[in-house]
Order: sequence, then C-alpha cells, then structure tokens
Amino acid sequence: MSTPDVSVIVIVYNDAERLPRAVQSVLDQTLHSVEAVIVDDCSTDGSFEVAQRLAAQHPGRVRAFQLPENSKGCGEPRNRGIVEALGTYVMYLDSDDELELNACRNMVEAAEATGAELVSGLSTQIYIDTRTQREQPWYRWLYQRHQVLENVAELPDLFVFDTLSTNMCYRRDFLLDSKLTFVKGLLYEDLLYSAQAYLAADRIALIPNQVYKWYIRQNVAKSEKSITNRRDEIRNFSDRIEIHRRIDALLAEKGQTKLRRHKDLKFLKHDVPLYLREFPQHSAEWQRQFAELTRDYLATIPLDVFDECQPVQRVCAYLLIKEDWANLLPAIDWLRNPRKTPMPLVERNGRIYFCADHLDDETGRRMLDVTDVGFQARNLSESVLRSQLTGWEPLGADAVKITGRTVNPLGLVQAEAKLSGRMEVKARRKGLQTFSFPITSFTHRGDHVEWECTLDISKTLRPLGLVDTIWDVWLNMSVDKQRTRQPLSVDQLDLDGDFAARPRLTRLLADRLEPEVSKPGHLAFQLSAVGTAARKGRGLLFDLMSSPAGAPLKRSAKRVLQARRDLNDQPNKIRWYHRAMTRMPVKKGLVVFESHLGKQYSDSPRAIYEEMRRRGLKFHAVWSYEGKKPAKGFPGAGKDVELVERWSWPYLYALARAEYWIDNQGFPLALRKRPETTYVQTWHGSALKRMGFDMAEYRMQPRHKQDEYQRALDRFDHFVVRTEHDVDTLVRAYRLPESKVLRVGYPRNDALVATRRAELSSGKRERGPLAAELGIDPDRTIVLYAPTFREKAPELVLDPVAFAERFGEDTTLLVRSHYMQRLAVPRTLKGKVVDVTDYPDITPLLGLADALVTDYSSVMFDYALLDRPMVFYAYDYEEYAGAARGTYFDLREAAPGPFVETQDQLFDAIDAVRKGTDEFAEKRGAFATRFGEYDEGRAAAQIVDRFFGPAAGTQAKGEQA
Repeated sequence: MSTPDVSVIVIVYNDAERLPRAVQSVLDQTLHSVEAVIVDDCSTDGSFEVAQRLAAQHPGRVRAFQLPENSKGCGEPRNRGIVEALGTYVMYLDSDDELELNACRNMVEAAEATGAELVSGLSTQIYIDTRTQREQPWYRWLYQRHQVLENVAELPDLFVFDTLSTNMCYRRDFLLDSKLTFVKGLLYEDLLYSAQAYLAADRIALIPNQVYKWYIRQNVAKSEKSITNRRDEIRNFSDRIEIHRRIDALLAEKGQTKLRRHKDLKFLKHDVPLYLREFPQHSAEWQRQFAELTRDYLATIPLDVFDECQPVQRVCAYLLIKEDWANLLPAIDWLRNPRKTPMPLVERNGRIYFCADHLDDETGRRMLDVTDVGFQARNLSESVLRSQLTGWEPLGADAVKITGRTVNPLGLVQAEAKLSGRMEVKARRKGLQTFSFPITSFTHRGDHVEWECTLDISKTLRPLGLVDTIWDVWLNMSVDKQRTRQPLSVDQLDLDGDFAARPRLTRLLADRLEPEVSKPGHLAFQLSAVGTAARKGRGLLFDLMSSPAGAPLKRSAKRVLQARRDLNDQPNKIRWYHRAMTRMPVKKGLVVFESHLGKQYSDSPRAIYEEMRRRGLKFHAVWSYEGKKPAKGFPGAGKDVELVERWSWPYLYALARAEYWIDNQGFPLALRKRPETTYVQTWHGSALKRMGFDMAEYRMQPRHKQDEYQRALDRFDHFVVRTEHDVDTLVRAYRLPESKVLRVGYPRNDALVATRRAELSSGKRERGPLAAELGIDPDRTIVLYAPTFREKAPELVLDPVAFAERFGEDTTLLVRSHYMQRLAVPRTLKGKVVDVTDYPDITPLLGLADALVTDYSSVMFDYALLDRPMVFYAYDYEEYAGAARGTYFDLREAAPGPFVETQDQLFDAIDAVRKGTDEFAEKRGAFATRFGEYDEGRAAAQIVDRFFGPAAGTQAKGEQA
C-alpha cells in the first residue's frame, strides 16, 4: 500500500459494540487514502477481537494493535498510534464517536493550501439519550470562517476553549519533530497536548466545517461515566490542577503572559464552578482536599483577573480561598440558581456586598462587591429569595415538621409587614397535581424570616403513582400584598426517614415517599417501593409489567404513551402538516402574522396589521407567539384576532390554510408554503454583517443542506426593502429574483418618518405618553442604549452606575439589551437608568430618545430617519468585523456619529451631544438617504393597498406568486 494521506488513530477500551461504527466513519471518508489504526487499551470485552476482525476485512486500510496492560487513560493508546501511523497526517478518534464524512478531505486540503502544521475544525456534540438527539456545536464562534494563524496568541480563545485533540489534523512530521506525546498517568491529557501543539505550530488553520461527531450520554450510571466526568473522585480535580500547572510552566517558558491571563480567566469562570456546583453533596474530606488544592492554585492568579469574572464566580472563589463554608454554601446556591438572592447582603458607602465578613480589608471588599448585580433593585415579586431548610423532624410515617429561614435582603421585608404563606408540594411533571400545607408560624429576625410548617404527606398527598414520581417543594410567601415563591435549599442536612404513600393507581406501584435533594440543591420527594410492595426496590406492578405475563399490558401502556408523544412530536407535526393540512382549501382572508419568531408583537408585521385594522378591512388575523403564553404587548384574543402558540396544532392549521403569511424573520424552515398562499417577508433590518449565503457557514454546508435552506428562502413571494443597499446585500445573499423585491420601505418606520415630519412642522419634540409610562420627566435628555447580541459576551459593557453619576442630574439612559444580557438597575438609579428590554416594540423608544448609543445593530438605519445624534460604541469592532461574520462596509468610515471604543470616550461623546455639539449632521443625512431611500412614511399603506384593498368591505385579494 502506498503512504496514506491520513492515519486516523482509533482508541478503544471495552467498547466492542460501537467500535465498528467509528471505524466505518473512517472507511467512508470521501478522501480515500485514509487508514484506521486501532489501538486497544487491553480491553476485557472482546474489543481487540473486533478490531482484528475489522483489520482482516479491510487489509491495507485497517490495522489493529493492543497495549500489554490497561493504561487507565486515553494518552498511551494515542502515543502508540503515533508510532504505528503511516500517514502524512494524523487524526484521533474515540471508539464511541464518528468522523464527519468529508472531515479528512477538508482538513488535508486546508493543510496543503496553507502549509499549516495543524488544522482544526468544528466538533459537534450530539446528545443521543435525548428524544431529539440535540446537537450542540463546540465553540462555534471559532469556526465561522477560514482563518490562518501564525501564532495561537492571535486568537486566545482557540487556546483557551478548544482544548480537544480529536477535531484536529496534525502533520505527523510536526508531531515527531516537536516530540509531542500525551502525558502518562494523568487525566485531562487533551488540555496539555493541545496547548503544546498550539504553541509549537508555526501555522494553524481553522476551517468552518464540521469534522467530528462527539456523542454524549448524560443519563448513565456512575460506572459508565467517562473518567473525566467522575468529579466525585478527588483525583479528577487534582489531575486537572496538575495539568494547569504544567500548561502554566509551558506558557512561562514561551513568554506567553497574555495567554496565561486568558487561561486563568477560563479556569475561574468554568473549571472552578464546574466542581463547586456539586460541592455540597461531597464528603467533608473531599471538600477539605478540594479547598486546599484550589486555594494553592488560586494564589497564583493575579487579583485583577478576578475582576473580569462574573460576581458570583469571584465571590465563590474568594470564599473558597477563605474556607468560609457558612457563606460559601449560599454562594454555591446562587451559582446553581442565578436568579436567586442568596444572602441578606450588606450596604456600605453606597456599595452592596455579599456578606458582612471579610470587609475589613481591601481585597475582601473588592472580591465580595456585588453592586453591579442589582440585587438592590429587585422588589419582592421580582426576587427569588434563598429559603434554607434548617430543621427536619419526621412525625412517624405520615408527616414531617420542617423549619427554615428565608433571607431578607437589605430589609426588603419590613418588620411590621403582615406575613402569610403555604408550602406547596407539586408534581414535577407539568399539568399534574399540586397539594399545599399552611405555614404555622413566621418570625421576623431582621436579616431573615424564620418559618415552620408540618407536611402531612401521607394523609394529604395522593399521587397517581406512575407518571408523577418526583414532587418538588415550594414556599409561597405573601408579604402584605406582594408574593414570592421559592424552592427550599438543602445544605448538608440529613433527611432521615420516609413516608407512607397512597397512589391513586394502587400501592402495587409504590408505597413510600422518600425525601431527596434535587440537582439544583432543593428539597423534593421521590415515589418508591421500599415496604411490602417492594421487590428489588420496585413496586410489584412494575415487576409484573416487566415479566412475560405483563408484556401485553406493557405494550398497551407503551402504545398509549407513544401516541401521546407522537401527537406533539415535531417530525410528526411536520408530516401531518404536509400530508393533510395543506390539502385543505385555503381560507380567504386568513392572514398569519409573526414577529421575531413569535417573541414580540412588533415591527413591520404589527404596522401592517394595524393599518388593516385602521381601514376596517374584513380579514381573519392570527398572531403567533413563542412560549406558553404571549409576551407583554400582544393584542388580547377575541373576535378580531386569534393568538396561537408557535408550533402548536392551531398554528400549523392556520399556516396551512392561510391566504397570506406576513412576518419579519422566517416561519419554520421545515414547513412548505403552498402555491395559493402569498408570503410577504418584511425582514427586520438592513445589513451591516454578512447574511445568508454570504456567510461561510452556509456556503460551506453540504449541497443538500444548501438546497434545503434555499427552498425555505424561495417561499418568499415578496421581499420588502428600504434601500438599494438591501437589494445589493440581502436580496443577493438570499438569491432572490428581482420580481420578488418590494421597494416600499419598512412599515415599522412609517411612525419614525411621521415623528420627524411633526417635529419639523411644530419646531418642538413631543414626548407623548411613553415618557410618563416609563416614569421619565419629559424635560430630561433621553439616551437609548441598544447594542446588538454577542454570542460570546453575555455581560453588558456600559456601567449604569457610572453613567448616572456623570449624567444623572438631567439625563436618563434607556437600556434595551438582549434577553441574555439583562441589566439589573439599582433602585437608587430610578429615573436615571431605565431597563426597557421587555418593552414589546423598539420603534416608540426610538421616537422617544434624543440620542442613540449602539454598536452594530441595524437599529442605526432606522434611527437615522429621525436625524438625531448617534454614538457608536464599538469596543470590539475588529473581532466583530473580522473574526466573526464579516461586514458589507466599514462602519468606522460610514458611521454618522462618533466611533468610540472605551467607556470614557463614550461618556465624552454623550456629553458633547448633551451640550448640542453636532459635527455629523451632514454625514447623518447622507447615511439616512443611503440606507432609507424608500422610507417615505407610506410603506404599510402601500402594502395594504396592493394586497388587501383600500376600504372596509372589500374582498382581500393579493397577487399570487
């Protein structure tokens, strides 16, 4: 055999069943000159015999080797594979995973084209024990486009986050010349190996292609978990620390101090929290050893690195260093449950601290400062107060007396407040039963409230016994007229005893309720059979159903349960949509509206709908919403409008029979549009960042995936644009024909054009009722901050406290952040900073604002129509425009306002706006003309004229595609 292009080293240990599949993924590669080198780690289940059989079946393409003894890790089998490999390039594959069909071809082509010694591609996690086999790309943002790095320090995130060895292709000569081998006897060998490879490579290529399928099983027994997932073994963490120390030494040797800082930050934000979440359930000895290992290593990390962590991560690390278990356990509860208020909190000189301890030194104050979290801004109904179970006293086999304490943060619960409440025991399965028990006493203790309750479990709680096996416990507390609801945290409290159960489906199913601690650390009860109904820990009926005699009953039960699942299974819904619903006649006048995938009642679909209502047209309107109920702002359901949940059966029925689809983003891609339905796509903004087939991730998809995406785009019968820039970018990127382009402007912007005209006519700016609704003095200057969403940066980068300190006397900041980047506004900033993220439609907010601060959001194109100042806070422009998706034009050159990169520069620019300085008026006008040439204030009217008619009583009639 000639020298293969690639040797794929397949390692296996006791995985005879899945090994053939992994090897087949190597043999099926579209690059044919590929060999599989199987290395068995001295398995005991016949894996090596399977490997030998595969080698015999595929001579010259598969070779098999076995280690003389088990190495207890992945490193030694891979090292042996490197020795045995014949290929020009080397890849690694685990026996329970697969290579993507084109992995070797794509990686070798990239290596040959760039001269890279190391090529890395996208790995995708596939959760195979979930019903839909959920797929999760592994750090997708690293693989948005082709990149070539001369030094890994050019892209620190690659070094820090993608530490796998299996999604990389290495030149074998490079591995041998660099003497790269996996470390022996330590877990997490991939971390060190990938660090060594990154630092040794003179050139690294990244490709935007999936190369590795990483299969993950979550619901497995401890014995079946991978060795790196057994975090209850202290060796797991000690090995991780040792690997980090070796990487630190390597970075010091190479002089890579910046990379060390990035790595330390990832350790604080990911590694430590990973173990802390499970900290309370471990033994005291494990906790002691963990604290000792962590404390010693954290001492090597500079204090200013901690400042870049989220407050909860910083607090947990500091309390761990101090071995302050009393305060650490609530901090871990906060880490597990981010919405909780975990402590009474302490206020000193206007700053809020996690606890009163450790504040006598500057480091303690620095590490425990949680002011920016905004606990102090939450009222009672917005708070999930930490309620800790402090006492557990079983009263025989029927009841248990529980006591606990609920934190009272910053005196939120006044001493004179009237307290009442009930304990709720609720089946975890949605829609099933709930039972409640009165709280017998409340006692206000200043920084916390104590309570007592008796749960008459056996006498009151009547489970069905089959589908409601887990029951969660909640405290519902009323403070005067405000209510709060929280689970009960269990911190290392022994939950002795179990309680008699009386299932409605007989005690043959279960006869006991056992207390347990849920994964987030909360009190729950588990139905079980431990008494007369038990045999091997299960109820007799369960045993009967598992026996041959119970087989028919079991099959019947499975059919019933499967039928219920099938009814709401998305593939089945799609199948019935196409097979049955789309064959029903189109209902004249039925119009389905959707905005931002059902998340809002807003934007151009709303403007079109309201124009139709204003004209009194006769039509049947259906609005879709995402979630269990419509978000704030949707019209009330009634005779004039029907509200349907997205992906529900009524939603599919409406889409199948609609005469018109109107939305601004995209109805589900899997749903075919029938020819009799007219689809008006209003879109949701002009493009700065590349879209559609201008994005590498779409261009690099397999042909069948591209065709599938194109078919979804081809459903558009009409595509609304507001400028020729949209035609040159969006229309071209979505490969739409000229015949589908509607040059009418965005209906949502009609209101902005009208606002500008009214302002010019009257010579003054009217605030309208919105300012009063938001509690803003109409005489104040109003600045709207509306950044775009970032996949990597969930923290908001504008400090609201600093803004209020500088401008709060006469200026209000409106913050409209992404739902993953929520801003907590302290109560002390009321009227100075207002969170408007939940306001249903941004257009009225634009009309209210005297100035806009944004970065790359398409809102800039809309706001330009008002001819008001804009500031571009583009602190990460190079990364956004380069390493991310790329842009259609250079915003630095085109921006009709100051282009700033730091908060100080931003504040100076805002100050200039407040003082009336305006150097960008001419540029702003040109910007509005370029990007809003068709926004003349009649977009909604033109669309309604064209498709629905001008007056009440006319028959809705649109053009067919």
